[in-house]
Amino acid sequence: MFARARIRSSVSGLRLSLGLVVGAAASLAGCGFEEAPLPEPTGGPDVYLVPDTRVVEDEIPRNATFAGLLAAHDMPNDVAYAFVEAMRPVFDPTDLQRGHAYRMVYGTDGHFRRFEYHVDDDQFLQVASGGAPSVFNAVLVDYQKRREQVAMRGDIDSENNSLFAAMVAGGGDTQVAVDMAQVFSGEIDFNTELRQGDHFSVLYEQFVRDEVHVTSGAVLAATFVNDGRQVAGFRFEVPGEAPAYFDATGRSMKRQFLSSPFRFEPRVTSRFSYRRLHPILGTNRAHLGVDYGAPTGTPVIAVSKGRVVSAERSGGSGNMVRLRHTNGYETYYLHLSRFAKGMRSGASVAQGQVVGYVGSTGLATGPHLDYRLRKNGTFVNPLTERKNLPPGDPVPDAHMAAFEQVRDRALAQLTGRPAPRDEDLLNANN
Repeated sequence: MFARARIRSSVSGLRLSLGLVVGAAASLAGCGFEEAPLPEPTGGPDVYLVPDTRVVEDEIPRNATFAGLLAAHDMPNDVAYAFVEAMRPVFDPTDLQRGHAYRMVYGTDGHFRRFEYHVDDDQFLQVASGGAPSVFNAVLVDYQKRREQVAMRGDIDSENNSLFAAMVAGGGDTQVAVDMAQVFSGEIDFNTELRQGDHFSVLYEQFVRDEVHVTSGAVLAATFVNDGRQVAGFRFEVPGEAPAYFDATGRSMKRQFLSSPFRFEPRVTSRFSYRRLHPILGTNRAHLGVDYGAPTGTPVIAVSKGRVVSAERSGGSGNMVRLRHTNGYETYYLHLSRFAKGMRSGASVAQGQVVGYVGSTGLATGPHLDYRLRKNGTFVNPLTERKNLPPGDPVPDAHMAAFEQVRDRALAQLTGRPAPRDEDLLNANN
């Protein structure tokens, strides 16, 4: 929608030649017609159309405020105040983001006409002059976007040995890799179980605006062959429920716990062990969790819904959140730089909700998360325990026919072949 750092006119640059535009008549060989002579061109002066607007386009600079931005464009203080007040009902002025594009439109008389600001991939803010000084109309406008479905394939090999790398090499988006990892989080540990020769196919939505800006949407279906074993997941919405993922036979792909406390494919830096040399104390002691390396400030999410037992400083563990879940499980999130809002004893937490942010508080050599899982009072290995958890509810019998239509259509798009046989589907996910 917006270009960078330039001034242009909405009609300027158009020069209309008054000379006659003519084309040469084609020769009709063998038909007895003579080629018509070309007319003499008629000369004449060019006419310059005076632009009716002047447009300034740029990006929000660092540490900018609306007051400073409008002042930089010579808007008087009282007018700028009315401008900001007019937008408050639809947009918080403090949410101005560095690097986002904006556009100021002026008339030929130099008077302000319209301001547009890119809020996110879905909307832009528009503040227009109301016709009178210091009167403005502000609205959030939805971008016009086209929804498409994209099927792609990726391979795990020596050069692309992670899901992220293979996704990018195949032309996909990294967010698709994140979402796909979540779909298969109960089936594949993408940190430890990938093998050269693994491969996958994924069908997902993408949204296109202005033929340039593309954002990814939901993963609709995916298959993954891991060490010779094929798993498949299909997005389906049971009436009255949120969309969920099911395998080829309609069993839920969801487990009680997510595969990791991050929204991306994390890097394991230290594993669960009953005897590990402590990097600071220099003694052998049990490490009853899994360490994930991540930059300070990276959001940490709850792997399952539950309630906060505590969110406080805890000695060598630093800032720690402790959650209690069903079936005798508890999770611990150590060395956080800070807690998320609402983290207090007794608070309810949803699966995937941010509980804190990566840090290096307590006994830590650098920023990382020490994630721990306890079952019935005993710490267990989070990387292996998740596979022991039962899946969620399957597709109800009353909706199996609709699910099978969604599944077969998605498989045909993934493979480019007709829908598979029933026996082929039964072999998937086993």
